[in-house]
Amino acid sequence: MSRAIVALALFVGTMAAPAAQDAALPNKSDAVKFAIIGDSGTGAPAQYKVAEQLIASRAKFPYEFVLMMGDNLYSGSAQKDYQKKFELPYKTLLDSGMKFYATLGNHDNTNEKLYKPFNMNGERFYTFRPKPGVRFFALDSNYMDKSQLDWLEKELAASGSDWKIAFFHHPLYSSGGTHGSDTKLREELEPLFLKYGVDAVFSGHEHFYERIKPQKGIYYFISGGAGKLRDGDVEKTNLTAKAFDSGYHFMLVELGKDALNFQVISDQGKVVDSGALPRFSDADKKKLSTLSQ
Repeated sequence: MSRAIVALALFVGTMAAPAAQDAALPNKSDAVKFAIIGDSGTGAPAQYKVAEQLIASRAKFPYEFVLMMGDNLYSGSAQKDYQKKFELPYKTLLDSGMKFYATLGNHDNTNEKLYKPFNMNGERFYTFRPKPGVRFFALDSNYMDKSQLDWLEKELAASGSDWKIAFFHHPLYSSGGTHGSDTKLREELEPLFLKYGVDAVFSGHEHFYERIKPQKGIYYFISGGAGKLRDGDVEKTNLTAKAFDSGYHFMLVELGKDALNFQVISDQGKVVDSGALPRFSDADKKKLSTLSQ
């Protein structure tokens, strides 16, 4: 067993969540830095409170873009909905030129893909590379048809990136009492993730935060509490490394050469989870992909 795997085993379950003012991401100049919001588009005070914390965090951690985990606009997609549920809460970021990359949730209108500030370029699924060595794959988990799976395999095979990050709405692994793991979607996507060495997967849908214990060498996160909250919905399972279901939240992530560093911050500005996860080598990924969970 490699040193990276041993280090991970020691890390999981022992990581403390320090106070917000003490928790620091490496903030290296050559790293890829981004934020994550999920299930945000309510237009309610809770969304605006999370947005305030998200904006404030950029003073210490200058993230370069924001990933959206779906359910970007609840209860309508008229111009007033885009304004109240996206343009106004994130105005400071948008005015600074911040890019948001959206994926579609089950409460979203497919036409959101045409909305320029979501940077979907008219597509339900897409990929982008913010820097050499890092590539993101945005998927539409509402309709995982053959054309999307064929596209994903082609893009994964051609990516050649050290970091391969997938994000979409419905979680493959979840301890949520309301929804739980989407096993059908897992059967469709996990084989491709394992075959082509995907490193981390971010999802929403569940209105809480959960960091899943690594599954076959892949890190899974659920971040669906930037506008909605399902208090107490995380059930006790053997999947959970850390969970937070008593408040709203967002995530900050930094991808360095060999590690994924992250913080999860509540609407009260408290760090509720944080840490550094090593990037597995290709050899380690192959070994881990064959392990049963």
